Amino acid sequence: MQPERPPPNVVGDWAASGVAALTGRPAGPPLVPPGRAATVARGLADHIARVTAGRVRVDGPRLLSERAAFTGHRRRGAVSAGGSCRLLATADGWAAVSCARPDDPLLLGALIGAELPGEPWPVVAAWVRAHPGAELADRAELLSLAAAPVRPAVPQTFPDLPPRPVDGLLVVDFSALWAGPLCAHLLGLAGAHVVKVETPTRPDGARGGDPDFYRLLHAGHHSVVLDPAVPADRGALAALVAAADIVIEASRPRALAGFGLDAHAAVAAGTTWISITAAGRSSSRVGFGDDVAASAGLVAHDADGPVFCGDAIADPLAGLTAAALALTAPADGAGVLWDIAMAGVVAATLDAEPGPIPAARRDGAGWVLDTTAGPVPVAHPRRRAVAGAAPVSGADTAAVLAAIGVPAP
Repeated sequence: MQPERPPPNVVGDWAASGVAALTGRPAGPPLVPPGRAATVARGLADHIARVTAGRVRVDGPRLLSERAAFTGHRRRGAVSAGGSCRLLATADGWAAVSCARPDDPLLLGALIGAELPGEPWPVVAAWVRAHPGAELADRAELLSLAAAPVRPAVPQTFPDLPPRPVDGLLVVDFSALWAGPLCAHLLGLAGAHVVKVETPTRPDGARGGDPDFYRLLHAGHHSVVLDPAVPADRGALAALVAAADIVIEASRPRALAGFGLDAHAAVAAGTTWISITAAGRSSSRVGFGDDVAASAGLVAHDADGPVFCGDAIADPLAGLTAAALALTAPADGAGVLWDIAMAGVVAATLDAEPGPIPAARRDGAGWVLDTTAGPVPVAHPRRRAVAGAAPVSGADTAAVLAAIGVPAP
């Protein structure tokens, strides 16, 4: 599957997406990001609409900024819209460094070799400024810290496979946060039966975020909670994977392998396995939507340096890509493992520029971009209507296991 080539309205797609409104300094104008991610998102959404015979119709560009419409996040320059990631100068360039998880302050302390104060960023910034990006990348990967220098990534493309309906197929979703759940959400809209799997100690962190956004992505799905440390639960996990038509994971492969789940064996049995990682299954890098997008080069610039583009944009871009791939299958009915590197998906949108990028100007209470086709308003993020309820964690464990012939543990 190749990304759609950009039509003449690349700038218009950025303006309509809500991403431009999230890009720039808080007190400055919105900025147009580089590349064509909004146009690629439009192409992916159009493709999904075609292969689902119109059953799934979403506005691809607007999906890239949708979370901010629920959270109220705004552009913050070199600080990510959600506040957990920073663009910091290195000794030889720039880097994106995240501090999103409860343990990240300890990992940042290990990175710089010192105990961090209550406000860690000045100390971290000073250390990063004194070290080259390659050293930061090596140390961050060793520590499982989401941080990387801003440098071009290898663009990722995918082979074309025939489309297939997913109505009634079983999707077992081990993912969390945004990219994987967006994929599962779109497959659910296409008629798939989606089962979200969590463990007692590692629930989806998005449950603690905006409840309406969580409900948007998980309404109509079923929730299973199993503990891989318990033998009966471990067997139930294996049975779920064996019954699945599509499996979604959004963690490093060793996580599910540690549960005794073998992606390659599942694929050999005919399963479609969607693997979403920061930099591919062969990499041990950890990454989230903001640091992955920025480190792959999706940053805008003003006179003061780079700024974040949108809100964790690598997540929805990867989620759309994953859904489009899940809606295909080999003609012979064989399984397939889709190794989706978020950095590579982002990099594939940076291979073409739309030409001169117009500057935004004030127009009443809003902003417009002057293009050859005339002024284009810069849209704010917009939310879709939320219908239905998201399941309480573990609410459907017994029923789902009974449906595949496994007694509840």
